[in-house]
Amino acid sequence: MLRGRATVKNHHTYKLWTTFAAALLVAASGLIRVQAQTPAPDAPTPDTAPALVPPPKWDLSVALGFTLTEGNSDSILVTLIGRADKKWGDHELHLGADFAYGETEDLKNNETARAFGQYNYLFTERWYGYSRAEALHDAIADVEYRFTIGPGVGYYIIKRTQTTLSVEGGPAFVYEKVGHDTTGYFTARIAERFEHKFSETARVWQTLEFLPQVDDLDNFIVNAEIGAEAALNASWAISVILQDTYDNVPAEGREENDLKLISALKWKH
Repeated sequence: MLRGRATVKNHHTYKLWTTFAAALLVAASGLIRVQAQTPAPDAPTPDTAPALVPPPKWDLSVALGFTLTEGNSDSILVTLIGRADKKWGDHELHLGADFAYGETEDLKNNETARAFGQYNYLFTERWYGYSRAEALHDAIADVEYRFTIGPGVGYYIIKRTQTTLSVEGGPAFVYEKVGHDTTGYFTARIAERFEHKFSETARVWQTLEFLPQVDDLDNFIVNAEIGAEAALNASWAISVILQDTYDNVPAEGREENDLKLISALKWKH
C-alpha cells in the first residue's frame, strides 16, 4: 500500500488554498478560397451581405447555499458552487470550483474546496479526446491536498438536444497529502455523465467517477453526484445536489464515505 495513514493526534483548521486553473488550447481558424469559372459577381451590398456569426459565449453559473440554526442547536453551513462552460467548433471547455464550510455547536464538521478543468477535442461527432486536472482539499477527511491530472478518450453514447450520455477513461496521476503522509501514484480514470432537459426551465444530471490505483486495486476512490434544477426566471434557478465521495483507504480514524446534500439558489448567465 503506497498510502500509509498516520494516527491523527489532533484536529487543525487548515488554511484553504486557492484553486488553480487549467491551461487549455485554442483552435486556429482557416480561410477557404474558391475560384469560380465565371467572372465574379459584384461585391454584395450591405443589404445582401451575409450576417456575421456571433462568437461563442460562456455559460456561467454560481450557486449559493446557506443554512443557519440557533436555539437548541446552533449550526451553520455555507456552500458555493461555480461553473463555466464553453463550446465552439470541435472544442469544449469545462471549469468548476466548489466550496463548503459548516459548524455545529462551534465544532467544524465541513471544510472542503475543489476545483477542476477539462478540455475536450471532438475527433468526430461522438468521439473526443480530453485533458483533465483537479484539486481537492478536505479538512474533515484529513486530506490537505489531492491533485489529479491526466488525458483520456471519451464517447457520446447519446448526443441529443435534450439528452446526453457520455463515457470516458484514461490514465491519471494522483499526488496527495493525507494525514502526515505525502504520496504519488498512477491511477486509471473511468467516468460517465448523464444529463436530461425536460424543458428550457428544468433538468436533471448525474455523474460517476472511479479512480483505482493501478498497482494496488484495494486503494480506490469513487466520486458521484446527482442533481436537479428548476428555473425561477431567465437568470435565477433553484438546485438540489447530492454529492458522495467514497475513499476505500481513508486517513486513520476517518470514515470511508462522505455524503453531502446541497440546496442552493443559482444565478445563470
